[in-house]
Amino acid sequence: MAIMIPEETVNKVRQETNIVDVVSQYVQLKKKGKNLFGFCPFHEERTPSFSVTEEKQIFHCFSCGRGGNVFTFLMEVDGLTFPEAVIKTAELSQFELDESLVQDLDHKNQPNDSAKEKLIRVHEESAELFHHILLNTTIGEEALEYLTQRGLTREVIDTFNIGFAPRERTMLHQYLVGKNYEQELLKKTGLFVEKDSGELLDRFYNRIIFPIRNQQGKTVAFSGRIFQQDADDSAPKYLNSPETQLFNKRTVLFNFDLARPSIRREKEVILFEGFMDVIGAWKAGITNGIASMGTSLTNEQIHLIDRTTDHVIIAYDGDSAGIEATKRASDLLAAETNFDIDIIRFAEGMDPDEYIKKNGADAFKELIAHGRETLFGFKMSYYRKSLNLSNESERLGYIEKILSELLSVTSAVERELYFKQLATEFDLSIDSLKEQFQQKFHESRNKRTKEKQQQSQQNHPAEANYSQVQTQKRKPTNIEHAERLLLNRLFHFEEAWIILKNAADDFHFVHDEYQMVFILYESFREHTANEGTIDAFIDFVKEPELKNLIVEIELLSISNEVSTREIEDYLDVISRKSGLQLQLKEKQDALKEASRRGDKEQLRVLMIEVVNLSRLLKNK
Repeated sequence: MAIMIPEETVNKVRQETNIVDVVSQYVQLKKKGKNLFGFCPFHEERTPSFSVTEEKQIFHCFSCGRGGNVFTFLMEVDGLTFPEAVIKTAELSQFELDESLVQDLDHKNQPNDSAKEKLIRVHEESAELFHHILLNTTIGEEALEYLTQRGLTREVIDTFNIGFAPRERTMLHQYLVGKNYEQELLKKTGLFVEKDSGELLDRFYNRIIFPIRNQQGKTVAFSGRIFQQDADDSAPKYLNSPETQLFNKRTVLFNFDLARPSIRREKEVILFEGFMDVIGAWKAGITNGIASMGTSLTNEQIHLIDRTTDHVIIAYDGDSAGIEATKRASDLLAAETNFDIDIIRFAEGMDPDEYIKKNGADAFKELIAHGRETLFGFKMSYYRKSLNLSNESERLGYIEKILSELLSVTSAVERELYFKQLATEFDLSIDSLKEQFQQKFHESRNKRTKEKQQQSQQNHPAEANYSQVQTQKRKPTNIEHAERLLLNRLFHFEEAWIILKNAADDFHFVHDEYQMVFILYESFREHTANEGTIDAFIDFVKEPELKNLIVEIELLSISNEVSTREIEDYLDVISRKSGLQLQLKEKQDALKEASRRGDKEQLRVLMIEVVNLSRLLKNK
């Protein structure tokens, strides 16, 4: 049975929650005028079009058209039901709910789960089994001792729900079959390898297990680190779940769900290479660290980060592979967005986890806070590491490269600093360096201008995906504009209702969707004794399309004063259109009757009238 939350509780949670506080957990918002704007969490975009109106407690994306209140936002972004969204809103706003409600939601029977929900439940129960084996069984004792020796406390193991998969390759399968999961569903989880005979063997065995969670904190995959590898065992050190309906490694960042509040608070994120680096940093008190899924950083992951912060610190391993990975990640970050990027360099080829073990948590925190290198400083070191700068040709090539890279440095003070460094190191005048830089600047600007002109003449591939997610909007007709404005007035002014009732008892909106909003709002007014708010009305309405329409109507730019003449003008426009529609319907019915009788003369006359009426309606 569905969980029913008392309406009084829903209203209290909504009233005591600021939508900005909740949305800010997911979207990096910046104040512009009365509203706050950011990148839409529902689709990829290059220009922020997602708006939050604190005064009205609603959100709206001007590109994809989604809109609603705080509950709608969480339902959309986290895929929650309405009761789940209310409970999560209460948690985020620190509003205490009746504990029985939360328990009912956690334990409710879900016989009609979707396939995705079942897959998530399989992963959640598998994670709990692995965790239990590590902490509470003889089989897991050695793995637990190994993790303890590596400095992981019970608290950290619990926080990341770390587990252990024993050598037995049928253990997980037997456990899940005992939970009555069907074989066909288990095949789709990625947790098993199917033999030619059809038998399913556990994919993860003899491995320490790290659950991989999505943005909502749900387990969607696993990564397993080999434990006590045999000499003849060629298995990889780390094994990740294959891609499934739940898991796409391009879109998932390890620890993003737990790190997001800290990222918001610190206004920066630390990007590590591996899971143990993130976990080690967490143990040391650095809780805004994340890691990509064992592959190079992807565009999808970058856009996920970009919605949360605009400051990235790259803290990859100090070996040559880590340095190359740092260069690739920084190039991609700089190309995709306007991130502020800093680099942490670990000496002697160490990784962050090793640095913590050798130097301690305090030294690590000090390095993270005060040992940062600018992106440009890193590039200067990177480009010279394989050069012989005593060679004139390589020296000139290096200077040319650095001057080209300086084009991306927006701070004049920072550029001046690097000009002085180059001038001192290579015994050059600052003026000559600046002259060469200005030449490169003009060449770059001319190139960008030409590219923009070419892009304006043809569809840019990068814009194609963006256009697909945009709602194909046409400009509202005069009649639709009048209907929207009238509804906006009816939302906020009792005078508008009085004028409407006095002017026309049988009033009807021309377009069905506006008529439906009108009927629903009438019902909502009766339900709330005319004391409901628009964000409460959004919850009253069930259809997502109507919720979006209500938000668009609510955000219309319109004066705070209403007059009788204004309402009458709206009614006049709508009524004239309604009259034309009625005439058109009558003519169309007569056309059918004339056709049935075979009256060709009457058909000709009626067809002309139908065409003329249709043209009139189209122009309204």
